Amino acid sequence: MVSLSVGLILNLAAAFAPGGSHAASPTHTCDTPDTGFECNKSISHSWGMYSPFFSVPSEIPPGTPQGCQVTFAQVLARHGARDPTAGKTKMYSDMIEQIHAAVSDYGPAFRFIKDYEYTLGADQLTLFGQQQLVNAGIRFYDRYQHLAKDTTPFIRASGQDRVVESAQNWTQGLHRARVDDQHASPDSFPYSMVVLPEHTPFNNSLSHGHCPAFESTKDGEEAQATFLEQFGPDILVRLNEGLPGANLTLQQVIYMMDLCPFNTVADDNGKLSNFCTLFTEDDWRDYDYHASLGKWYGYGNGNPLGSSQGVGFVNELIARLTSTPVHDHTTTNSTFDEDPKNFPLGAVLYADFSHDNDITGVYAALGLYNATRPLAKSHRESASSANGYSASWTVPFAARMYVEKMTCAGSSEDLVRVLVNDRVIPLQNCEADSEGRCELGRFVDSLSFAREGGLWDRCFVE
Repeated sequence: MVSLSVGLILNLAAAFAPGGSHAASPTHTCDTPDTGFECNKSISHSWGMYSPFFSVPSEIPPGTPQGCQVTFAQVLARHGARDPTAGKTKMYSDMIEQIHAAVSDYGPAFRFIKDYEYTLGADQLTLFGQQQLVNAGIRFYDRYQHLAKDTTPFIRASGQDRVVESAQNWTQGLHRARVDDQHASPDSFPYSMVVLPEHTPFNNSLSHGHCPAFESTKDGEEAQATFLEQFGPDILVRLNEGLPGANLTLQQVIYMMDLCPFNTVADDNGKLSNFCTLFTEDDWRDYDYHASLGKWYGYGNGNPLGSSQGVGFVNELIARLTSTPVHDHTTTNSTFDEDPKNFPLGAVLYADFSHDNDITGVYAALGLYNATRPLAKSHRESASSANGYSASWTVPFAARMYVEKMTCAGSSEDLVRVLVNDRVIPLQNCEADSEGRCELGRFVDSLSFAREGGLWDRCFVE
């Protein structure tokens, strides 16, 4: 496992100014606690789930409304930027070997590939990805300082190495911010953490894999294939003209584009890869939409069983918001959830860490994007026209959802609000106000799909 030492990460985090606002940022990275990855944002914000975190535009101001105080905060975060998965890294490496073996006359824009060596690893966080989560921990502290200065969140992670390591990096950033705040009383470090194994038969609300019927669906891949037929051929012609003899395929158009974000986040400073320059901004918007189709139809609202994969976590969230026992028969682990050490109730800060596909299912189970029409498969739709839905806006590297409970002057009941990557998502079916919030009771009532178990009974139908 690639790992920064605690001391090194704390030193990196110490580059940020102390106190309630860590506006200063190190000069060597494009990621900061305040805004996230902002270098080359004209294309880097269109890399789908491989986009580094950035603050998504919000029609509703994301700050705490005047006259209100947040009394509870839950973050659900994706791990930081990583190397490709083992399967993908072999495909990318084979493609580069294919090009090197066949091409002798590289086009002007492609000459760098002649000397390019594929050195990306597999599955592990990059140093840039680790720094992202340090920054995310600092940012969480800045936002919820009034709660976090004297309270350590209950922390839980799904068991894959990169997720656990991301959670550890997040705690390092949070702890550094607490130490730098002269008004805080930080607990001893490192903080305790519950890790949920990612293997059957262990139930894990932060990892899919428990629903056989869902695991066999191909809806996302089919939607992506349809759209790739629309935008990919012209790009394929350009690539094969610049790499004569390579005979790349339509699927390899996506692989070539993947090498842009992966090589960029493999650079410690997030320096833009040369592969990025092979494609236009319009190409990148198509690439982002291609990724969005994979998430929407593969793991989200567009998959008949997608939302059911997030039901377990949503029922745990209800338990935390209401300080009542978990009622669920889907993905939760009852042995863990009935143990106060592994699933405490009554805490005011919770932090969970998972993967993009699992978080997409949670969004669906919460109904956050129920106002989004089914995404078109034959043409591109913008995130704005899709009511804020795209892979880059919802599950980039180091993505984060905040669920807040707040008390407000003039309101007799607690209010609940949800933000996805700093965008306030107006809650559905619970009479949300102009700030996108609902009364706690109405919010819980609106989650009847999750409370009733979703469509879990269809998971085991052959």
